[in-house]
Amino acid sequence: METASKDGTSAQPRNLLIADDEQNIRRVLEAIFKKDGYQVFTAENGLKALEIASSNTIDVLVTDLIMPDMNGVELLQKVKVKHPNSVAIMITAYATIKTCVDAMRYGAADYITKPFDVGEVRAIVKRCVERSTEHRESGAATAAGTKKRPASAVSEPASPAMKQIQQMISRVAASRATVLIRGESGTGKELVARSLHQQSDRASGPFVAISCAALSETLLESELFGHDKNAFTGALAEKKGRFEMAHGGTLFLDEIGDISPSVQIKLLRVLQQREFERVGGTKTIKVDVRLIAATNADLEQLIKHGKFREDLYYRLDVIQIVLPPLRERAEDIPILVDVFLDKFNRENGRNISSVSPEAMLALSVYSWPGNVRELENVIERCTVMSDPDATVLLPSMLPTMIRERSLL
Repeated sequence: METASKDGTSAQPRNLLIADDEQNIRRVLEAIFKKDGYQVFTAENGLKALEIASSNTIDVLVTDLIMPDMNGVELLQKVKVKHPNSVAIMITAYATIKTCVDAMRYGAADYITKPFDVGEVRAIVKRCVERSTEHRESGAATAAGTKKRPASAVSEPASPAMKQIQQMISRVAASRATVLIRGESGTGKELVARSLHQQSDRASGPFVAISCAALSETLLESELFGHDKNAFTGALAEKKGRFEMAHGGTLFLDEIGDISPSVQIKLLRVLQQREFERVGGTKTIKVDVRLIAATNADLEQLIKHGKFREDLYYRLDVIQIVLPPLRERAEDIPILVDVFLDKFNRENGRNISSVSPEAMLALSVYSWPGNVRELENVIERCTVMSDPDATVLLPSMLPTMIRERSLL
């Protein structure tokens, strides 16, 4: 049985407000958090909770989403006005999980799904409180002039679409919420997943990636969940799966639309209960993993044709990030070119420090059906094939089809 220490709060007791119209949930949560050293207030509806918040300092708000008189999102907004440094956590039933995305936009730090596990609830609140404390300390350091540039900082995008995505990554990275990244092949879905990981409180943990399209059903199941010795022919020893490897960190599942119905069922269970058994095993393994999935498939059509589970889709689609194709954000091409030139100069001992206007025009008007990945490959080719003393990328160094499309 998992035990939690009382150091999830500061030495000075924090005030925690529970708002839920179900009395048994209020009682369970009150007992949990009193044991962890909180001063606990409870309210059976939003109006009563707001009354308590108006006359007491509230450090943590745990509120149900659907309540009489005032819903959880409205309560969260009003409490945040009076207590801007408070940490808000939403409680929701599975049927309304997508609504939590709106709650997070309004300032919820995380969410708890019903029915909930006591250990998970304590861990979520502890993590959110610690993160809030770190953010306040970071803000104080910034005010004192000691702000450091994040290690994961990258060149700022030029296009409005990518600026918005970058802002969204910053907002949702700290949450444990599942993220679904959608976009054409080559748009940089794994880069976004890595950025979410690097900006989260799991950054010191592992980032594990796997392409679901590259493996057969049997092999994918074994790769994800591991297998016990003799689970199948050739299984000569037990093997940890990607979920175990990603414990305490992030698991990135690319091409999620390609997984089989049987693997979908096992994946749904992990998302719901945070546990699974290895292939051929009976021991239940619990994991703490933040899942990020990606696809270039039309999942809604797959659901319509019975090829993808609707309940799994809604578990994955808590937060959705849609990456536009490169042809729709040509203003980002010069920035990406600079990034790739720097990368491949270092890898190949070259010194191409600029791009001629004609070459940049050719790169900018090309449609890039392979998106960012194709651009990266082109710049790598130009760098590798260039003269060792070249310092400028010229049109003659570009592939013929790119030059022809721009009439150079």
